[in-house]
Amino acid sequence: MHGVPHVITAHSLEPMRPWKEEQLGGGYRVSSWVERTAYNDAQAIIAVSNGMRADVLASYPSVDPAKVHVVHNGVPTDVYRHDPDTAALEHYGIDQSRPYVLFVGRITRQKGIMHLLNAARSFDNNVVLVLCASSPDTPEIGVEVANAVAALRELRGDDSVIWIQEQAARPQLIQLFSHALAFVCPSVYEPLGIVNLEAMACETAVVASAVGGIPEVVVDGVTGTLVPFTPDSLSSFEHAFADAVNAMAADPSRAKAMGKAGRDRAVADFGWAAIAEQTMEVYRAAGA
Repeated sequence: MHGVPHVITAHSLEPMRPWKEEQLGGGYRVSSWVERTAYNDAQAIIAVSNGMRADVLASYPSVDPAKVHVVHNGVPTDVYRHDPDTAALEHYGIDQSRPYVLFVGRITRQKGIMHLLNAARSFDNNVVLVLCASSPDTPEIGVEVANAVAALRELRGDDSVIWIQEQAARPQLIQLFSHALAFVCPSVYEPLGIVNLEAMACETAVVASAVGGIPEVVVDGVTGTLVPFTPDSLSSFEHAFADAVNAMAADPSRAKAMGKAGRDRAVADFGWAAIAEQTMEVYRAAGA
């Protein structure tokens, strides 16, 4: 492959996620070297958001800015769409008489799951937290999350948290998205956040941290609520996140309207037909 132009799609960067060393040990230095070499030698780089483009140029200043193109990730809106069926809710024992907020993601520092569990201590008493969370980066963070879930149940009741530790099938996830009061995304680093798009395509409002490319997906006050991430005051972030969830619970009709707006945005701006054509344009130019 030497001498053949290559194109990179940038959806995360090693310098932006130093916690990976916790998982990879010395391998983190190897992956960092591989990534740096690949970016410096790329004919073109596709960044999945403007935030990701800025991170690429900040992390690798020798990269020519003209080579970095923004093409958002897409979502198959014909697959991810509202499903009125509730079989998945019944399967997982979700009480349909109570509103629930849904988290879907790996158990990793990046996804901010511990911040969510801390925020949930201040959720309205009627709001249930449903966690689709598996594949911990390390045994230690797996234990940390398990302990936090146990403490939350002790504080708010066993039925306040439903933890789905298996990897749910896509049809089940779509049902879980479809019937949630809101999807919650407390990430501390997120180049775009496809899962927010998947939730929006299912007509679900989103409460998310305003980091990386998320503000390019979630329109604050229209398709959901963005919560400023304050790394110097994590307790403030957690309290603000809880306030945003409680505001959704206090006005479910507004949350529903946000979900409808999210579906419209996902279809109009993130459908795969348009995204695929933009991607092909970058590859054509790189091979010219």
